[in-house]
Amino acid sequence: GEKPVLLSQSKSEFNKDLLVNYAENKGYFNANAVYDTVQKNKKATVHYTVYPAQRYVINKIQFPTDTAIINKEIAQTQPNTLLKVGEPFDLDQIKAERERIDTKLKEKGFYYFHHNNLIVQADSTSNKKHQVDLFIKLKDDTPYQSTEQFTINKVVVFPNYNMRDVHRGLYQIPMSKDSLTQYNNGKFYLVDPHKTFKPKVFNQALAFEEGDLYNRTDHNLTLNRLINLGVFKFVKNEFKVADSINHSFDSYYLLTPKEFQSLRLEVLGRTNSANYGGGELNLNWTHRNIFKGVEQLKMALYGALDVQLGGPKDANNIFRAGFNTQLSIPRIVAPFKFHSSSAYMPRTNIGVGYEYQSRTSLYTLHNFNSSFGYVWKENARKEHDLKILDATLVFPERISNEYHNQIYDENGNVINPNLKRVVDKQLIFGPTYAYTYTTTMLPKPSTFYYRGIVDLSANVTGLLSGANTKNGKEKTLFNIPYSQYAKMEHDVRFYHKFSPKTSIATRFIGGLAYPYGNSEFVPFSKQFFVGGSNSIRAFRARTLGPGSYDPRQDNANFFFDKSGDIKLELNAELRQNLFSFLNLALFVDAGNIWLINDDELRPGGKFSNDFLNEFAVGAGIGLRFDFSILVFRTDFAIPLRIPYYEKGNRWAIDEINFGDKKWRKDNLIMNIAIGYPF
Repeated sequence: GEKPVLLSQSKSEFNKDLLVNYAENKGYFNANAVYDTVQKNKKATVHYTVYPAQRYVINKIQFPTDTAIINKEIAQTQPNTLLKVGEPFDLDQIKAERERIDTKLKEKGFYYFHHNNLIVQADSTSNKKHQVDLFIKLKDDTPYQSTEQFTINKVVVFPNYNMRDVHRGLYQIPMSKDSLTQYNNGKFYLVDPHKTFKPKVFNQALAFEEGDLYNRTDHNLTLNRLINLGVFKFVKNEFKVADSINHSFDSYYLLTPKEFQSLRLEVLGRTNSANYGGGELNLNWTHRNIFKGVEQLKMALYGALDVQLGGPKDANNIFRAGFNTQLSIPRIVAPFKFHSSSAYMPRTNIGVGYEYQSRTSLYTLHNFNSSFGYVWKENARKEHDLKILDATLVFPERISNEYHNQIYDENGNVINPNLKRVVDKQLIFGPTYAYTYTTTMLPKPSTFYYRGIVDLSANVTGLLSGANTKNGKEKTLFNIPYSQYAKMEHDVRFYHKFSPKTSIATRFIGGLAYPYGNSEFVPFSKQFFVGGSNSIRAFRARTLGPGSYDPRQDNANFFFDKSGDIKLELNAELRQNLFSFLNLALFVDAGNIWLINDDELRPGGKFSNDFLNEFAVGAGIGLRFDFSILVFRTDFAIPLRIPYYEKGNRWAIDEINFGDKKWRKDNLIMNIAIGYPF
């Protein structure tokens, strides 16, 4: 409860004056207001009435006309003014105009200028009734320094700055050129006696050079680039008026580096909707300045074990172990020059990895991968990720008799090519490109996210070699048939806030993978899957599709990986904050995967004009525990439409029976995850 407010505390007269003041700020210069107090049963209501009279509009706008440099610069901003003749007088618009002019002047070297140095005088004594003339001018008491244009004298980088050491008097920042080392023809001076960093690191990050006119864009651009290098804990910039040159700055960048090396151990426990539970151990080592050029080297060792819950012991346990290494260089390494005006440093990424995977009763695989490419951002909304080469080599070490017998008959003929492709030798290489556009960081009620991926494997190689496996012209590299395909995927999301506590999130995913030339099929690892905690949550991971194929027909009950060449998925989720960290979600998921070509072993799996009738639909409710640093999510979902039921009977709403134990076991799917599904 709240303490009652007495009528004597309501400040009615003050509130009346506020209303009149607000009306005047909106152009109602002759406004008046009255109030009336109505009392009943020891309670009172105050009614305010505003009489605004006629609103004043702008008749004329006059910018400074004298020859002073600053007034000339102010006058040059007039074509983009926010004030328009004929529009109503509005104090908020006038304040916005002052800030606009201030922003423009900051781009012209007026470092000390402030929007409060401007005044917009309003003259309502015009011959035209209810019109006002506006005069934009500098205030008489504007400090002289605010009217000066400043240039850059020298740029000094101090990359090992430590505030504690400075306060303890262990060293001082040199303020004289004589004691500094000059780099890049005088573009900047570097104070780095221990040679911790190569000078080229700062050559690309610094936007200012000696003689440049100060501007706020380059000021912020340099700070953002230094921060985005990822090696500095604190980035501080100081401008000091130069002693030797009038109207000039010495720009100092005081950079406090992070610890260059870090070691992190992660222990993970997990369970998923495919009836697996297990854990993972990761050891990660990072060096943020491995070659003194702010190159980041990341190395990870990991091991994981997932155990099938239920069924025969050790039936389908999965063991994985391997390592990943990535070198990230904060520039484009290429035979051509790459110029970026973005605040985000472009990066060249080189990766190498290996994974040993063993399904204890089925097979053992070796997986080698490597990549070389670039990542760059145009701005906070647009990001490009181009891998010039992304190569994967997979080959088996062991295939169990049980798995072998599911692939071949007694005469050695292949009876299940889908299972065979999982353990075939695979060589995949080619470029990939991903483009991301997002506005989700903006404080708007409606935001948007898009990510598109194009993956091409052996396109040029297959074309030059004349590969055509359908005509018996299968080509190999290192005695391994290489995969040739084209794949693309689009992920589109839309978010809208109805109120601070209520929002809706929607997503569409569309993907197509097309094999040709040297391949009849898309590699298993590059195909699409649906189901699970981040997809169609009413179906367990990788147990749905393709098309209307009925997975209950499988003889090999141990193998539930259902894959396809085409994917369509739609999701919608209504999110409601209940209190504090607890959120509720109501969701609907729909979609499926399909094959491009007919498959005798998976009837109904091919994409056709009837694809809409093969959509799976599920719905559910979930709780999200949002602890800021992580979101713990539990979703409960049930299938509403099952695509492998007979046509006309695929809607399963009439089968819902929460009181039936068997129905709950087969249809009530629980998903536990970290983070939102999209």
